[in-house]
Amino acid sequence: MTALRYVRSLLPSWDDYRSVRRTWRGDVLAGITVGIVALPLALAFGVSSGAGAEAGLVTAIVAGFVAAVFGGSNIQVSGPTGAMVVVLGPIVAAHGIEAVALVSIMAGFVVFVAGAVKLGRVVSYIPWPVIEGFTLGIAVIIFLQQVPAAVGSSPGPSSNAAIAAVQSFARVDGSTVAWSLAVVAVVAAIMVVAPRIHRQVPSSIIAIALVSSVAALLALPLARIGVLPHSLPAPALPAFDAAVLRQLVGPALTVAALAAIESLLSARVAASISDTGPYDADRELVGQGLASVASGFFGGMPATGAIARTAVNLRSGARSRLAAITHAVVLLGVVYFATGVISQVPLAALSGVLMVTAVRMVSVATVRSVVGSTRSDTVVFIVTAIVTVSVDLIVAVGIGIAVAAFFALRALANSGGVQREQLPLPAQPGDEHIALFRLDGALFFGAAQRVLERVTSISGVSVVIIRMSQLQVLDATGARVVTEMIDGLERRGVTVLVKGIRPGHLPVATRVGVIASLRHQNHLFTDLGTAVEHARSHVARDATSAIPAVPR
Repeated sequence: MTALRYVRSLLPSWDDYRSVRRTWRGDVLAGITVGIVALPLALAFGVSSGAGAEAGLVTAIVAGFVAAVFGGSNIQVSGPTGAMVVVLGPIVAAHGIEAVALVSIMAGFVVFVAGAVKLGRVVSYIPWPVIEGFTLGIAVIIFLQQVPAAVGSSPGPSSNAAIAAVQSFARVDGSTVAWSLAVVAVVAAIMVVAPRIHRQVPSSIIAIALVSSVAALLALPLARIGVLPHSLPAPALPAFDAAVLRQLVGPALTVAALAAIESLLSARVAASISDTGPYDADRELVGQGLASVASGFFGGMPATGAIARTAVNLRSGARSRLAAITHAVVLLGVVYFATGVISQVPLAALSGVLMVTAVRMVSVATVRSVVGSTRSDTVVFIVTAIVTVSVDLIVAVGIGIAVAAFFALRALANSGGVQREQLPLPAQPGDEHIALFRLDGALFFGAAQRVLERVTSISGVSVVIIRMSQLQVLDATGARVVTEMIDGLERRGVTVLVKGIRPGHLPVATRVGVIASLRHQNHLFTDLGTAVEHARSHVARDATSAIPAVPR
């Protein structure tokens, strides 16, 4: 029964549309607005990935609809995104356009399984500086990828976006470069100025419509999108063989990881800035996985949640999934009724749209917040951004998390320590032979050795009391160090008393041997006063036994 209830929680239900009776008008208007905004982005991302404008449009329709129905967010809008384009470019270069649909199906299946086995909350462990560094790196790559089309050239042979952008300048055609740059400049200017006039103005559509009209009237020598289909292609399984599948396993896992991370981050941000209810992370992965699988069957690309389109959806008044569904229907209408017009859009215009989008991805205020926080966060942010641009997106996230973990462990280790305390008053004769140590913070592999050296270096005492009640973290290494500490002191004839092992630490302390290393089971205390009294009795007994007998 529990398993059945969990399966139902991952599937659509009427509860998803409970508010539609009240909000359908606003949802429909929001969906139309998002559809208009998503159109140029879908075309641009498709072209930029190498899969073509058709693939971008199909992805926005099919994946956008499936993710809206099956996903775990009420207002998330999904489709092709800049981060996915960055990953797909090398895949297209290495395996051809035909591999994109197959990678989409393979990656979608992996994401679906991740959601089904409840891995949705893993993204919450990614540190904020890693996310922001990742975002900055993606923005830089997207901008660099548009440089060739912006100057009317073709990309260089390098798989690195920065190097390929530089190489493209060697292929520039002097007769077209001025027109291409002019188109990019006009598109960028309109996209920057139009929102200042009114936030709801679809600036990218206006910009593309204007430059496309002028380019057609003047017959400018600019590369166009080209012929697009007048309907959705029939669903079909992409051709493949065992050798191709083996070659695409690595790229598919990379795409799956990126799709999961970006979708969950987008859904989390959307839930935090709206009052449309929380999101279900596991169901979101299931929905995004199904979306990419469906997109692949229709010849599209892998999809993810898109924070820019989701933000437009929210600002336009969306309250339910109906808005994202409407956005997909609007784009479907474009395929059936407007592809002839869209085919004449200059590629330079799409480059302008993506260049502005890339710049908008980077928040100066956010960068200042990260850089102005701590030195370790700044290092994590910069390293993640640099590795994203120069190496690989998923590698960058892994390295960013590793660097963040290193600094976190170092901070945790520094919080752990040992302090020698004064014995409770009133002082008594022999107290100088008793040492009271308090273990603080975290005693784990990062701090254990320092604590061991501090305590075992004590001299001139016959009893050591170790207070463990203030210890917040104790792992197996820390417990082993306490055991070695006790053994070393006992071998020197120093009696060790342990006070205040927390209930949560007692199992590991018992298994590793802390309790067994004590000279007597009565040397484990829960109260400091009792432990000190016992230590003083030891000192007094030792003093008495040290008095030589008087001869008769």
